[in-house]
Amino acid sequence: MNTAQALLNSKNNKSVWSVAPDSLVFDAVLKMAEVNIGAVLVMEGQKLVGIFSERDYARKGILQGRKSQKTQVLEVMTSNLITVKPETTLTEMMELAIKHRIRHLPVVNHEEQVVGVLSVGDIVGAVILDQKSEIEMLEKYVY
Repeated sequence: MNTAQALLNSKNNKSVWSVAPDSLVFDAVLKMAEVNIGAVLVMEGQKLVGIFSERDYARKGILQGRKSQKTQVLEVMTSNLITVKPETTLTEMMELAIKHRIRHLPVVNHEEQVVGVLSVGDIVGAVILDQKSEIEMLEKYVY
């Protein structure tokens, strides 16, 4: 499970939640609460144009005095996205998340179509599982 695609394939919930840029922040937050996620992709049709997270809501919404029922997602979303390809390795994803201080990585194919989203939790869990497997293999080798 050392690539983004392998990790996506192993996820129980493969749903990709999104909102339109002109959606109200209130509706985006409501959707995130309903499905218990920390971010939604912002899509114009099939095109990925941003991501809207709890962090965006707190920092660009609440702290700036914006009203969630009057503010559109495009006003507070993150539009300078960091994405990964299906063949991106776990190590590369961890490095990106740490370097850019992000918690969600959209996975896009070579045609720039979204194929999934990975959270830092997904990635860390996979790294731990890989390390556990490697340790077991080394222990068997030693014995």
